[in-house]
Amino acid sequence: MRILLSNDDGYFSPHIELLAELLAPLGELTVVAPERDRSGSSNSLTLDRPLAVRRARNGFYYVNGTPTDCVHVAVTGLLKEPPDLVVSGINDGANMGDDTLYSGTVAAATEGFLLGIPAIAISLALEGRENYATAGRVGAELVLRFREHPFSAPLLLNVNVPDVAYGDLGGVQVTRLGRRHKSEPVIAAKSPRGETVYWIGPAGLAQDAGEGTDFHAVANRRVSVTPLQVDLTRNSQLESVGEWLR
Repeated sequence: MRILLSNDDGYFSPHIELLAELLAPLGELTVVAPERDRSGSSNSLTLDRPLAVRRARNGFYYVNGTPTDCVHVAVTGLLKEPPDLVVSGINDGANMGDDTLYSGTVAAATEGFLLGIPAIAISLALEGRENYATAGRVGAELVLRFREHPFSAPLLLNVNVPDVAYGDLGGVQVTRLGRRHKSEPVIAAKSPRGETVYWIGPAGLAQDAGEGTDFHAVANRRVSVTPLQVDLTRNSQLESVGEWLR
């Protein structure tokens, strides 16, 4: 099995190195990741300049672009054969609910999915940021399951792993995305030149976090596995918008 591994924290992240070590025995592994941290870059493609692909001493490829660029370049040009699976992670922090719209980690997996390749995004839910080994082990188990039991339909999975020791996990749960409250206000500050600058505030607290959501699963120490789709059409409003346009 050919596996393409990427992330949004950069090729130098110790967490992608950890995941690469665990996935290497499971297939032919290629790592293509951004040259720097591109968290929050979502599904952006770089169209205003050419992209350079370089190789680090550890064999990882890195690209001066976004996570989406990395997967797109790898699948459509860099690799001789397309991968059987795209894996993205381990992300430094959760990607649950509305976060998935901004996440570069999820975007890398989504690009693989859009190119017709099953994909998995793996994140460690933010607490003490200690148990990356747990997230890595969960990720390797999912890849092994995919290798032994390939999914029959196109697959895009968003996986969030509680920040606990592997033995303290409460199992795996298929979930839907929850929802957050609106984000906290931006934080104003002064630059060294006296200009007012703004830092984006933290994400809001979970609003829809009931049973069955990714928030609820992680809060109860269960691995959250959410199948995602790309179609954003709000089908319930097609008729009402059609009437409004008449």
